[in-house]
Amino acid sequence: MGHQGGARHERRISSVFLGVCAVMAVTGWAVWTGYSASAGLAVFLFVTAAWIVSLCLHEYAHARTALHGGDLTVGAKGYLTLNPLKYTHALLSIVLPVLFVILGGIGLPGGAVFIERDRIRGRWKHSLVSAAGPLTNVAFAIVCTAPFWLDALEGVPLAFRYALGFLALLQVTAAILNFLPVPGLDGYGVIEPWLSYRVRREVEPLAPFGLIAVFALLWIPGVNAFFFDVVDAVLSALGVSELETYCGRDLYRFWQKGTGLCEVPQD
Repeated sequence: MGHQGGARHERRISSVFLGVCAVMAVTGWAVWTGYSASAGLAVFLFVTAAWIVSLCLHEYAHARTALHGGDLTVGAKGYLTLNPLKYTHALLSIVLPVLFVILGGIGLPGGAVFIERDRIRGRWKHSLVSAAGPLTNVAFAIVCTAPFWLDALEGVPLAFRYALGFLALLQVTAAILNFLPVPGLDGYGVIEPWLSYRVRREVEPLAPFGLIAVFALLWIPGVNAFFFDVVDAVLSALGVSELETYCGRDLYRFWQKGTGLCEVPQD
């Protein structure tokens, strides 16, 4: 009985996560109704809260898949509660990704649930644990863009439409970056179990620098342009135009003077 109670406690959704969800719901309502005096501030709070929710779900997906793969320690570490404060690196998992969204409008892959890989048997299970996180971003992107590809935008307020477009951009960038087969990113985690022991040993020291290398490359104009061409192509396939994602980013960064292309009527 005590063991069952402990297991339930380990999987109880945290009040921190529920609080972030409440902020997302209230600010989403404010964006939809135009209740806020500043559409930009409402979009900023809504998208930031939704982005944090997606980061929590990303890490939860890793942990939950690891649990079913054989790592029973994830519960005791608090990873199944969706509490972002339980991650081994709250800075890497939450603070930096939010900062990157604010500064550059890009979905930085967070990542800091410590999986005890030696407890997991089978290469497919290891690959699935790594893939589970970015697949959550893919699912989030599909949900965000549903009104676009279902052609159900009638009645959706402009500000909310722009906010969804920008949120979808963040999810798509996070999914693409995470799936890159670069040491330290989930994409490498997917293929790593299938590599020879020698290759894994040689690549292992590079893991802490993988993400840094990717972002250094994104500073190169040609690479950056190619990356966002791919992102725009994916979003376009999901029915979201470049104008909508641009206006979402413009509204989100409400402290900057906009171009005037994205004026949202206030009630």
